Amino acid sequence: QIDPATQRMASHRKLPNILIVGTPGTGKSTTAQMVLQSVPSMRHIEVGALVKDKQLHDGWDDEYECYILDEDRICDELEDSMESGGVIVDFHGADLFPERWFDLVVVLRTDNSVLYPRLQSRGYSEKKLTENMEAEIMQVILDEARESYKEEIVVELSSDSLEALESNVARITEFIANFKADAVKRGL
Repeated sequence: QIDPATQRMASHRKLPNILIVGTPGTGKSTTAQMVLQSVPSMRHIEVGALVKDKQLHDGWDDEYECYILDEDRICDELEDSMESGGVIVDFHGADLFPERWFDLVVVLRTDNSVLYPRLQSRGYSEKKLTENMEAEIMQVILDEARESYKEEIVVELSSDSLEALESNVARITEFIANFKADAVKRGL
């Protein structure tokens, strides 16, 4: 059951909004970019890059080695894009955004034996490596997504290999095609 605000927003969009979340290194940006190759009418917003480019932060946190996000400014920046639809938002967290924005929330998960070397290759400090590995083990992002969005729109997908990546892209692309077909039935 979709709440009325979500229904109103989705009912006038020809293309869905999709949130791709996961621990750093799970393949969010790669997945989004590959979906764009299949569906070039979609747009990709990598929130981390947006925060840096538009200075949507309150400075740098040395302890956690990341920007201190200005969540209100981030949401204000994205609001108009989300209204029109056709956006793939890529971010490590799921609880920042209003529920009404998304038609699908994809949580990418990666086995630790695969994730650790990915993060290591990024030059993460031992503290940051440990923190991200623990978040993946404890399924922090998955739980966050399940708490923030309706169960029926949250999908957990494995992202351990090229084959898994291609399968994930195919599933997301199929979701977009079905959403577009439904929009046509709605007269959009």
